[in-house]
Amino acid sequence: MNKLSDINGIYNTQSRKIPLLTQILPSPFFYFRCARLIWKSSILCKQSLYGNAQWSESSLSILRTMESVGGNIEITGIDILKELKRPVVFIGNHMSTLETLILPCIIEPYVDCTFVVKRGIYDMIVFKHLIRSRDPIVIDRQNPRADFAVVMSKGVEILNSGRSIIIFPQATRTVKFDPKQFNTIGIKLAKRAGVDVIPIAIKTDAWGNGKILKEVGVIDTSKKINITFGNPIQSDNQNQAHTSIISFITSNLQLWSSV
Repeated sequence: MNKLSDINGIYNTQSRKIPLLTQILPSPFFYFRCARLIWKSSILCKQSLYGNAQWSESSLSILRTMESVGGNIEITGIDILKELKRPVVFIGNHMSTLETLILPCIIEPYVDCTFVVKRGIYDMIVFKHLIRSRDPIVIDRQNPRADFAVVMSKGVEILNSGRSIIIFPQATRTVKFDPKQFNTIGIKLAKRAGVDVIPIAIKTDAWGNGKILKEVGVIDTSKKINITFGNPIQSDNQNQAHTSIISFITSNLQLWSSV
């Protein structure tokens, strides 16, 4: 399984030459290349040939595609992933479609993982074969009690099987991080399963949210893409863990916005 080439737990996009037309029109080039990758992966899914290695490799291809149109990516805290010996719950803010597509190539080489996803994504014709092949936890966002029960029951089962879970507790993707919209379901799941949580701070607004179809927005390569992983946090004290995660995300977003 291919891994990002990092130095002391840090990955940075290397300098490369971007064709002029791609620099001028990054969005169509990006979406065309992504669509081709997703189509090829969907075929493998239908043939039951899409396992963990293929998921990680197609995710890495999406990351490379973003770089091929001029995107610059910095990922830190990879060394934390290398030290994981047991499953965890990854909890991060949700800014765009990009993190859903590239987190697997960062995490999967070290710990097997899956997502908590909304029903809309699970049934979306573009992604459904990929998403369903990963056996995610599916929630409807209509009945909070029902969603909570699903996350707790299937989540504990997944964690006990040795797989980690990635969850975005916000109600929807948004560039502005609002702690009030960031619930504690991930921490509650971790506590029930007796595992730690790892916070993820995410800045991926280079992939804009579309006005008609949220998954298809403007690609702005002038905006740097940042993802960083924090140290494991014990989940037994929910309030303390929640405060630590909020602080980690907020401080990193503030740091990146000031650069």
